[in-house]
Amino acid sequence: MTSTRGRIDKREAILDAAFAVFARVGYDAANVQEIAAEAGVAKPTVYNHFHDKETLFRAALAAAAEQVGAANLAAVERITPDGDPRRTLTRAARALARRCCDERSRALRTLTYAQLSRFPELLVDVHAVTAGRLGDALADRLARLVVSGRLRHCDPALVAEQFLALLTGPLEHRSHLGTRRLPAAEIDAVADQAAETVLRAFAA
Repeated sequence: MTSTRGRIDKREAILDAAFAVFARVGYDAANVQEIAAEAGVAKPTVYNHFHDKETLFRAALAAAAEQVGAANLAAVERITPDGDPRRTLTRAARALARRCCDERSRALRTLTYAQLSRFPELLVDVHAVTAGRLGDALADRLARLVVSGRLRHCDPALVAEQFLALLTGPLEHRSHLGTRRLPAAEIDAVADQAAETVLRAFAA
């Protein structure tokens, strides 16, 4: 059991280190020796877990996508059918917007787009784990608001798509596709406006 736990811990350390190095220097400039040093393991240990740099890159992005996706889902769980819909939607919008602008999410998008020609399927995989699951979860929460009478009758999946567009569109534009850091107050203002727009359109 201890041996298995140790192997899992080393794998996670390698994935975290790999993502950090790839985010810092890019895919081409990154090397396994630097990743091993960052993870605090020997270079052969990296190869014992991952056969080559490409396999490691794919696994590192997949792990990062899972972490971002889990945080997104946790933010959506703030939307509950009880209480004030304005408060609950605004809280969720702010949490999602802040996650969208944090270091891991920005690095994940940058790495995915930068290697699009080399690994085109990665965009589909990352999008499915992050945006795909998020859209489904958000639609489910909005449907609960409709059933509870907090929102008027609508297509929850469509409203979820529109809600996310109202969040990510301005954030991508204002941050110059993630190359400019946005102040927390500006991120919250975008989130507040997205929630307000949805409520004005669909509040019961």
